[in-house]
Amino acid sequence: MAFTIDLTGKVVLITGGISGIGLGASLQFASAGATVIACAELAVDDQAVASFFAAMEPYRQRTFYYAADVSDEDAIQELAVLLQQEHGRLDVLLSNAGQNMFKGLDECTLADWNHNNNLNLASHWLLALALKPLLAQASPGVIIVMASNHAYASIPGCFPYNVTKGALLSLVRAMAIEWGPAIRTVGLAPGFIDTPGNQKWFDSFPEADAERQKTVDRHPVKKLGTTEEIGGWCVFLSSTYASFASGSTYLIDGGRSALMQED
Repeated sequence: MAFTIDLTGKVVLITGGISGIGLGASLQFASAGATVIACAELAVDDQAVASFFAAMEPYRQRTFYYAADVSDEDAIQELAVLLQQEHGRLDVLLSNAGQNMFKGLDECTLADWNHNNNLNLASHWLLALALKPLLAQASPGVIIVMASNHAYASIPGCFPYNVTKGALLSLVRAMAIEWGPAIRTVGLAPGFIDTPGNQKWFDSFPEADAERQKTVDRHPVKKLGTTEEIGGWCVFLSSTYASFASGSTYLIDGGRSALMQED
């Protein structure tokens, strides 16, 4: 018998679900049979939203999009009401939306700090809190919080982003402890994933291809991660096969953190 994960009938909300890791997860959840609701701060008529629907075309009848800025508490409450009214249930929350805030200790302003905390930390808590009643009805609902390998080890110049990513590990533990067994909470901490955003970073170097290869060579698996791989982890952690997983954040970094030093 083949090992399969069938999420038919399940409703999944993915914040930041139209690009990068979020899009990879949207595709993987849809292929497992789930209804996928993606949200981002972009207007419905934005070209990026059109590209999302084009990618999801095989699953169009089970794909939805709502515009919502998850760093805005009022927008979160409006989203929760909309989900209740239009879907009436929520089985999985993939709290994925976030933004790189790489300022460094000396360059970071208080405004940078507050923006980073609002988007990359507080929004995960406030969104989960607003959706808790719906998730609890799923018995159990599942929350997946997207952290980062920066939660475990970082490099100079990545403050204050790395601070909030580290704090998300504690948020995952707190929600698992206080909301279980009605809601099961886990975290994912991806390493270097091959996304358009990371390619933009490579392109900032004089020799983009050489910088990309240098990064690949620093991973024992000799490749970068893919959005589909991280999406697959999300699907698995949402399934009954992972029903004993709660309160932990899983580091998926291609072995990068196993290296003591590099050339």
